[in-house]
Amino acid sequence: MSRTHALELSGVFLAVAAWLCSLSTTLMSTWLTLSTDLLPTESYELGLWETCVVQDHGALECRPYDSLLGLPPDIKLARILMCVTVATGLLGLLLAIPGMHMVNSCQDQRCKRAMKTAGGALSLAAGVLGLIPVSYIAHLTVLRFFDESLPEVVPRWEFGDALFCGWTAGVLHLTAGSLLLTSCLCVQTENCQAPVAPIPLVRVHPGPAPFRTRSEYV
Repeated sequence: MSRTHALELSGVFLAVAAWLCSLSTTLMSTWLTLSTDLLPTESYELGLWETCVVQDHGALECRPYDSLLGLPPDIKLARILMCVTVATGLLGLLLAIPGMHMVNSCQDQRCKRAMKTAGGALSLAAGVLGLIPVSYIAHLTVLRFFDESLPEVVPRWEFGDALFCGWTAGVLHLTAGSLLLTSCLCVQTENCQAPVAPIPLVRVHPGPAPFRTRSEYV
């Protein structure tokens, strides 16, 4: 297996893992968690689509949000960006897989390279788009946690598992896009360094010199 094939195969594998992590992050209800000493038998979870109450004995009760217009602005932004991230990552996969050398999608190598380049660029875009809402929610959570205007007895939200899953997805998307674009550059370099077949020289045998006739007129 050449270096180009290894790079593109690793890139596609990481892109699949990143897309699954992004999808899990979007659907998980553990973006933020809250537990308080007043109710030690219960803990709360906040997601993009619902809020859940976890009982101490393992019971889980979730309730979806009643209205889209009543959502906080940070949850709205996170919803939109995560949905765009999932769609962008899926589109990048659909372009990168047919662009692999191991897949017989088309015979034109320029077309395959263009598809793989587009897939890598979309994977990079998905990584950036996925890191924005996760980091923004984490930033707001840190500000609210250390807000001195609130009494200490007021419970604070803390990081949930979905945030760490989202950060992982963003890093995987960026790594996958970089590997796919690097494989395209390697293909172009290998094509430039490929030896050019020598042009056969045709040996011309000299023929007899043409006879010149001279006519004299009297």
